[in-house]
Amino acid sequence: MTILPAGRHEFPFSFQLPEETLVTSFEGKHGSIRYWVKVKLHRPWATVKKIKKEFTVIEPIDINTPALLAPQAGTKDKMARAWYRNFGQVSVTAKIDRKGYTPGEVIPVFAEFDNSTSRSVVPKAYITQTQTFIARGTMKQKRSVVGTLCGDIVGARSRETWHGRAIKIPPVGPSILQCRIIKVEYMLKVCVDVPGTSKLCLELPLVIGTIPLHPFGSRTSSVSSQYSVNLEWLRMAIPEQPEPPPDYSSVVTEEEAEQRNNTAVPPPAEDLSGILERPLMAFVQEFRFRPPPVYSEIDPNPQPLNMRPRCMTC
Repeated sequence: MTILPAGRHEFPFSFQLPEETLVTSFEGKHGSIRYWVKVKLHRPWATVKKIKKEFTVIEPIDINTPALLAPQAGTKDKMARAWYRNFGQVSVTAKIDRKGYTPGEVIPVFAEFDNSTSRSVVPKAYITQTQTFIARGTMKQKRSVVGTLCGDIVGARSRETWHGRAIKIPPVGPSILQCRIIKVEYMLKVCVDVPGTSKLCLELPLVIGTIPLHPFGSRTSSVSSQYSVNLEWLRMAIPEQPEPPPDYSSVVTEEEAEQRNNTAVPPPAEDLSGILERPLMAFVQEFRFRPPPVYSEIDPNPQPLNMRPRCMTC
């Protein structure tokens, strides 16, 4: 038996979390996933003292896996009708470069909307979150929109194309897919609002992970997901016209030029008959600046004694 004297006593401890994957902590409308440490103090002839402290668990979801780096695409069409009257067909085709993303990333959406009806339609894109709760054979769901993208109106019998329209993922919790009673799933919905009839929606699955995309992880991490490379700095660094070489007069003095002209020997005539039979080589003139003057201890231009600088002392 250990008897503790009056006063404050501390007992440090630690627990090793299970090696199997633990589901991410979650708080929902119909259920929650919580982790806590509970401490009890048993005393004879007294009530039991209890206290517990919660802690957060984040399940590691690496989006750098082949399944989450695979592109997602689909197409869907619909005949717009109202009161037994056909207005025409509407079709939508959409594609995203991968399935896995992390909060804060931007999803470039590539889509094509073909409006063959006699009415104008409005294309939109949504990021939806679906919470599923399963208990005692009953399932409840809660859906919410966490991101929205609205396009321009597509007129009657016309077509609209999205070349990587951006929709940003807000700070949301990661996907929960490994729990048998609570699931959190995400979806990208590309829809077309047709007046007088129901929407046409194309769903592309998303997985929100916790480990971001490695910049050199896979070839499927296309440039569109990170936006196109900005080459403006390269255009600014390379001038449109190359800088011309310096003038001959700025490199060689008149005296040297006259001396070279007097001593120059005319080159022999070259036979150019076979110039087309051999490869042509470019010749680049090498420009050299004049060397510095030779150092000499004797001043070539002596000054009179009365003009030489003197040291004055006070």
